[in-house]
Amino acid sequence: MNYMFETGFLGTRAPFFMDFVTLIVALLPLLIFFAISLAKRKSYKEHAIVQTLIFIISIIIFSYFEYGVRLGGGFDSFMEGSHVSHNYALWVLVVHIFISVITLIIWTITLLSARKKQHKHKLPGQFSMPHKKAGIRTFIGIFLTSFTGIWVYLLLFVY
Repeated sequence: MNYMFETGFLGTRAPFFMDFVTLIVALLPLLIFFAISLAKRKSYKEHAIVQTLIFIISIIIFSYFEYGVRLGGGFDSFMEGSHVSHNYALWVLVVHIFISVITLIIWTITLLSARKKQHKHKLPGQFSMPHKKAGIRTFIGIFLTSFTGIWVYLLLFVY
């Protein structure tokens, strides 16, 4: 696993695993938008499959990220070399973590609820509008998670 801490590919001080995770986090809203477009085209089965795959892959990548952060010494270790105030970067990190945890909870509930209603043949159908609203909340959370994740990356490894 030493490759994780070799120089990344984005041209910053970040190790490989941070560049990899940041790239995936940056692409995540686009992937989710694609999954939503499937539902808009009434490809509900494909929408469900793609959403579930994106969710599972996101959990795997999050686990990979957490493993790398712990192995790499945590926030303070990655903060070395940054010219940004420690308190400011920590504040942004806390906001990012808060948004991402809330988003993960909402995303999980949305997926599990959709699965349950789909099996009862109520989705699509009478629960489509609440599901759509939950999906919009999830998308906004994923977008904000992506935005704040990139912000943290920039503070730690660019500025």
